[in-house]
Amino acid sequence: QVQLVESGGGSVQAGGSLRLSCAASNGMYCMGWFRQAPGKEREVVAAIDNDGSTTYSISVKGRFTISRDKAKNTLALQMDSLKPEDTAMYYCAAYGGSCPSLYFGSRGQGTQVTVSS
Repeated sequence: QVQLVESGGGSVQAGGSLRLSCAASNGMYCMGWFRQAPGKEREVVAAIDNDGSTTYSISVKGRFTISRDKAKNTLALQMDSLKPEDTAMYYCAAYGGSCPSLYFGSRGQGTQVTVSS
């Protein structure tokens, strides 16, 4: 079981930027971020595997950048050009298998991101 602690959420105006960070107790093959807003389905916004391959949801591609430091077991999500529809609770997640199955892994307690228009 991996322990994950997120930080970096907050409130920002549309067009602004935020950087989320996640500290993991140990490394896992796939790490990523998913978000959930009230009344909406959970969405994996970005994931990165142990080889450095990344995937992004269509809604954030070109605006968000995921990165990881395997030596430090940390994960980051740089979010630029934020939109009000990016408002959600963001969760760091980690899984020992392939990234399409990230939902089956562990997650942190979440950090709130609020974007105002």
